[in-house]
Amino acid sequence: MSVSGSLRRRRFIGKVVSVSAAAALAATLSACSGDDPPKKAYTVPTSLCGITVDPALVKAALTGGDSLTTATQKPNGGTIRCNLSVDGKLVLSLAQAWWSEGHTTAAVSQGYSNTDDGTLSEDERFVYTGKAGVGKTVPSCKASEHPEQDLYIAVETRDSGVDDPAAIEKLLVAYTKAVEGTAACG
Repeated sequence: MSVSGSLRRRRFIGKVVSVSAAAALAATLSACSGDDPPKKAYTVPTSLCGITVDPALVKAALTGGDSLTTATQKPNGGTIRCNLSVDGKLVLSLAQAWWSEGHTTAAVSQGYSNTDDGTLSEDERFVYTGKAGVGKTVPSCKASEHPEQDLYIAVETRDSGVDDPAAIEKLLVAYTKAVEGTAACG
């Protein structure tokens, strides 16, 4: 083989090695990149602590992981909280809480974390951010156990990394409407 033929062969092999190395590097970087959110390998039930809601709306407000568990908590006489945990870590809380009549949704939202500077809906029933929201049920939602009180719904993410105002708004509105159709509203 001539010197020029040998030189061309080395350049060709060098280019093949460079292209292969670049492809391998790109594959490695994409596999290791933190850009892709963790896979949501769990199934969200249609009923969360007795309230039926579209699982896709719930899943959009959850973090990735392998398993999902729910637990009902009643911290006081007027609050019911549905806590969702992914892989054993609390990531989302959906609450029903009775507040004295006369409060606005904006005022009630101040009692919940991550609602500061939230978006107020046109009808002033909902306040939400990318991490939390508060919704007021319809005026006809009354219960004899809670006279002169209004029922509010709170959706709160818990250190999950979720920050999606559209997902929180959709879940908040759907969950509020679902609660309005239950015995909670007498």
